[in-house]
Amino acid sequence: MPTLILTPRYTDDAQALWKAAAALGWQVERLVSWRVPAALQTLSEPVLYGEALFGPALAAELGLDLLGPPEDWLVRLPFAYRKRAISLSTLGQARQLTAPAFVKPPNDKSFPAAVYKGADLPTEYDDDMPVLVSDVVTWEKEFRCFILDRTLRTFSVYARAGELQRDADFHSTPEEDAQVQEFIGRLLADPAVDLPAATVVDVGTIAGLGWACVEQNAAWGAGIYGCDPSQVLEVLQRASIKLDNKDRR
Repeated sequence: MPTLILTPRYTDDAQALWKAAAALGWQVERLVSWRVPAALQTLSEPVLYGEALFGPALAAELGLDLLGPPEDWLVRLPFAYRKRAISLSTLGQARQLTAPAFVKPPNDKSFPAAVYKGADLPTEYDDDMPVLVSDVVTWEKEFRCFILDRTLRTFSVYARAGELQRDADFHSTPEEDAQVQEFIGRLLADPAVDLPAATVVDVGTIAGLGWACVEQNAAWGAGIYGCDPSQVLEVLQRASIKLDNKDRR
């Protein structure tokens, strides 16, 4: 039986997953600290959900390998799906930029993803820290898609013009839903797009350019927004790989 492992941080997403897991007959354990107690380190089917900053350390204690995107995934994604120039660079190189660019850490939130001039980038990180540098674009709306075995399992709008859609209950129209499914369907069917078995792909529309991929995120640390929590759990279950069962990647 799977056991959903939640961190000490209480969030709406964690509570929704807790209820969905209980309805499916899963066990649920919430950690009381940022360490895994010995009693949980021998679980046969742990499924981790939590913050990206602490996930790898907790996974090691649980005997898990967590699926996630490579740092250069967006760079290698065919241009037809990203519709903007993106490069993998270092923070030191990005600090030399004189024109504004969108800069973000590839797979964590160590500093905010935003438009920066080089001199405005945070100074508390080493020059060799990897960053993605991309053209500045305007995202009109953005959708979160949970993917399992290259199949869209659940999705929801999470932002419009950069504004979180929680107050609107993450509502999207049938026309928007059909457009999401058409675009993500093409991306998932393309053998040139490499994906792990379980992941999250964010897509949306860029002003003047149309539908494009925002980024890929590790499912085990991604917010669920208005997605179906029971479907999210199936994705999370595949995203947590026991170290003795890595052939399921």
